[in-house]
Amino acid sequence: MELTTILISVAAIIGGMALSFFIVHTLTRKKHRRIIKEAEVEAENLKKEKNLHAKEHFLQLKAEHEKTVNERNHRLAQTENKIKQRETQLNQLQGDLQRKHKETEAIRANLVSQIESVEKRAEEYDRLRRQQIDRLENIAGMSATEAKNILVESLKAEAKTEAMSYINEIMDEAKLNATKEAKRIVIMTLQRVAQESAIENAVTIFHIDNDEMKGRIIGREGRNIRALEAATGVEIVVDDTPEAIVLSAFDPVRREVARLALHQLVTDGRIHPARIEEVVAKIQKQVEEEIVEVGKRTTIDLGIHGLHPELVRLVGRMKYRSSYGQNLLQHSRETANLCAVMAAELGLNPKTAKRAGLLHDIGKVSDEDPELPHALLGMRLAEKYKEKPEICNAIGAHHEEIEMTSIISPLVLVCDSISGARPGARREVVESYIKRLKDLEDLALSHQGVTKTYAIQAGRELRVIVGSEKVSDQEAEILSQDIARKIQDEMTYPGQVKVTVIRETRAVSFAK
Repeated sequence: MELTTILISVAAIIGGMALSFFIVHTLTRKKHRRIIKEAEVEAENLKKEKNLHAKEHFLQLKAEHEKTVNERNHRLAQTENKIKQRETQLNQLQGDLQRKHKETEAIRANLVSQIESVEKRAEEYDRLRRQQIDRLENIAGMSATEAKNILVESLKAEAKTEAMSYINEIMDEAKLNATKEAKRIVIMTLQRVAQESAIENAVTIFHIDNDEMKGRIIGREGRNIRALEAATGVEIVVDDTPEAIVLSAFDPVRREVARLALHQLVTDGRIHPARIEEVVAKIQKQVEEEIVEVGKRTTIDLGIHGLHPELVRLVGRMKYRSSYGQNLLQHSRETANLCAVMAAELGLNPKTAKRAGLLHDIGKVSDEDPELPHALLGMRLAEKYKEKPEICNAIGAHHEEIEMTSIISPLVLVCDSISGARPGARREVVESYIKRLKDLEDLALSHQGVTKTYAIQAGRELRVIVGSEKVSDQEAEILSQDIARKIQDEMTYPGQVKVTVIRETRAVSFAK
């Protein structure tokens, strides 16, 4: 019974499972069919959509292609039109060329015929000319070559005479104009830059408030004044002159150091040897700095740039140097300005001329080789500090001690002479000035054959007139050298003296 029940239960379970499987299988197959059908519908829709897109894209490409083809056809049509126009133009040009070629050929033929006619006429002319020449030669009794030579010689002589007359007129006019122009430039330059510049030479007066200060400056047993003289190298003269002390020294820098040191010592009131040495050392340093500052200001005022620092220092030292009472810095500045003005008038470089004028006397303030003339020493310094060759030559040649190789050199020489020789530039007693000029003339008159002498240009030139019957040309040259040598040996004079010997031959006759 139980077994039967178990078998029925198993059979029922199996049947239920089979029924369930059948039902599930049926439902699953229906679902699959539905999904497949939906997929097919979706695929069909997608296919239709893609076909539609493809058709649209095809139509778009077709439209673009048609547009491109139309544009290309249009361009081809335009190009064909242009080619046709070019062909038309070329045909017209070819026709014109053919017509012009025919005209040219006609002109050429005409010219050829005219040339032949001219050649025939030239041959006829030559034949007639030869006949005429032969006839003239028979009449004149000489050949054509001989006649031509005579005519050429006559014309040459006449042309030479006229040319010489013309040249003489031009030279006279040029000399006259050159003299006038030179005078104009010199006078104008002097008027623009000349100024009084004479100063004291070898002494400086130091003023004090009262004479009691003299005793303090002298010190006990004179130790203060001895210490001051030893430190400065200046002779200090304390005499009966009221409220004044005289500082005497040839070196202006030393005098200036002594003056400033005395001023500081008197102002401070502490005067003893140790203090004197301290103050003098301090003042010397200040003066050196002031020298450099003066040199810099001078170059800036004159617009001169690029000078070596040592040359700037030498320019500053000129402030404390004088020559025949003329301050060397003022003289150099004046010479520089004169050179610049004259260079501008003559079409030269004013800056180069001004630079050479400022540096021309730097040899006077240098401690190197005092045996050398200051012009040559200055040239050596300029070469040492890399100045241009034309400037170095101008410095060395401004007293004609070397040959001038630059156009600036004679300009510096002239401007130096103008600055030194013009009225008011240098201090000189009138009596000694007149005596020196008289001595110059007497010295030249003492030579044999001299008839007259004239000292001109403030004693810078001596003109000597000799008798032509007593002195020959060669002797005149020797005489000028002898007089110059005698002046150099026996006289004292500023700058240089030019000796000019004039020998004149005169032939005089009278028409009665």
